[in-house]
Amino acid sequence: MTDLPLLRYLTGADVTALMPPVAQRLALAEATLRGLAADADLPAKIGVHPRTDQSFGHAMPAYLPGSGAGHTADRLGMKWVLGFPPNSSLGLPAISATLLLNDPVTGLVIAILDAGPITAHRTAAVSGVAIRAFAAPAVAGRPRAALIGAGVQGHSHLPVLGYTLPGLDLVIYDRDPDRAAALAEAARNTTGIATARVAASARDAVEGADVVVTAASFAAPKDRQQMTNAWLTPNALVVPVDYATMCAAEVARNAALFTVDHRDQWLANRDAGQFDNYPDPGPILGEVLNLTARPAGRIVAQHLGTGLADVVFGTAIASAAAAQNVGIVLPR
Repeated sequence: MTDLPLLRYLTGADVTALMPPVAQRLALAEATLRGLAADADLPAKIGVHPRTDQSFGHAMPAYLPGSGAGHTADRLGMKWVLGFPPNSSLGLPAISATLLLNDPVTGLVIAILDAGPITAHRTAAVSGVAIRAFAAPAVAGRPRAALIGAGVQGHSHLPVLGYTLPGLDLVIYDRDPDRAAALAEAARNTTGIATARVAASARDAVEGADVVVTAASFAAPKDRQQMTNAWLTPNALVVPVDYATMCAAEVARNAALFTVDHRDQWLANRDAGQFDNYPDPGPILGEVLNLTARPAGRIVAQHLGTGLADVVFGTAIASAAAAQNVGIVLPR
């Protein structure tokens, strides 16, 4: 009888300690995007809505065939992510997530990971792939980037921005000035970021920026889609990771290229009312990474996050955990 594979549990601290360096994170994100454009198998997010106002639970299963014979290089698993906004007032995380990884040969669960750190870093890494591919040359001198939102995603984007836009001047805006100031201080100590300052408004941060990353907290419909074409330079790269919280539909409609990470997931969210007046996206990110020339004009690279990214990152982290004997081996 074949021995059962080990079942390993990794805490958030374990996952953070094993998170690969920025260059490898970008490689994992690119592998995810190319897989989404090729033979990955995943549905749009499957959601339920608990009683608490604006709360949700999303199941995100994903499968990516590996190269070569057999199934040992395949990646298989599911992320279970929950958002409970009232938690913030209780001092608890508003979003929590767990990742299950399965043995690709037997289907047995082989790892259970706290997916919070993975969510933060895989999202920033996908932004980094888009920035590396589509950021236009700086208009004058050093590249200038705007970062809207000073929460978890704001912090996780700092090393990626410094890596993909070395020597940049970063301008930050958040509705909470203290959070913005703390993020700016962290940015000044991040490799690749030359300067960082806090803007008085979101528009002040965005105007003149070569790259704009929006990672704002979700807002009520009346407060969404504030960032219009008038805020942006003609060749700006806009990378929204906050759905349509900041980026107005007109920016996507008038862009030289409007691309998303996963078409079916994005369309399902538009059908659910998350992207009012947005156009259909063009080719997805994984399909346009091999463009020989950057399209002239604004580019919007919008990504919502896919379960495949979590599975790809989680597999790399679980492999490192097994090699270093990190985590708790659970009985079956």
